Amino acid sequence: MSIERDRAGRHSVAVPQRPQAEGANADREFVAFCSSVSHDLRTSLSAIDGLSQALLEDCGEKLGEHGRGHVRDIRDCLSQMRQVTDGLMALARVCGSELHCERVDLSRLARQLGARLGAERAVDFVVQDGLFAQGDPRLLRIALENLLRNAWKFTARQPRARIEVGGEVRDGATEFFVRDNGVGFDMAQADRLFLAFQRLHPSAEFEGHGLGLATVRRIVGRHGGSIRAVGRVDAGAAFYFTLGPAPRSGRGAAGEGSRSAADPACEAAP
Repeated sequence: MSIERDRAGRHSVAVPQRPQAEGANADREFVAFCSSVSHDLRTSLSAIDGLSQALLEDCGEKLGEHGRGHVRDIRDCLSQMRQVTDGLMALARVCGSELHCERVDLSRLARQLGARLGAERAVDFVVQDGLFAQGDPRLLRIALENLLRNAWKFTARQPRARIEVGGEVRDGATEFFVRDNGVGFDMAQADRLFLAFQRLHPSAEFEGHGLGLATVRRIVGRHGGSIRAVGRVDAGAAFYFTLGPAPRSGRGAAGEGSRSAADPACEAAP
């Protein structure tokens, strides 16, 4: 990873991508690992789920309220583990699925996703018009939803939460962004942002399984792009990403040659 300054003097962390052949081999291994681990975990979790439910039904009175509380805690933990296994499977599907690239209206997609989140909690969504990208519509939806849910989650304490989606064209390429006025993050820990299961905030404060940004990174990488983050504690965060070759200059973009080539399916798309 490289850390550079943006125009406002804040630092950004840029995630380098691997060469395409190396990345393809690593992705195959990662898909196999995720599938195996998720399958094994789900089998064990299903057994624990059934046994704990039977314990409540058959021995609930003997356990007493205190004992039943412990069993309920176990079942709550099971629910969290299911989220982790679901996240692993989703990440595996992102890495292993075939790309079907076409022109995607990101502005329309962002408004659809924002409307769903806005129904859960009041948030000011500002979406720039005319944001289009060449890519796999299913994967780009997953990436944008993860970025928006990340922003939505970390603006929960704001009396007036604001999330912006936009893009800037430089050197003929568009760098898209999702920006919020939430809790932000400490740039000293920014190298953990895009790693699986790495969390910068305690789960007691903000729920989640730590796979959302790792999934976004994989999707962006499969499109031959790069992603970087800018943030400051209690001053919001912004995630900038490209799909395909990134601009040669600008606010902390990754260095030339550090990103993977675009998937051939997207390269050949009109």
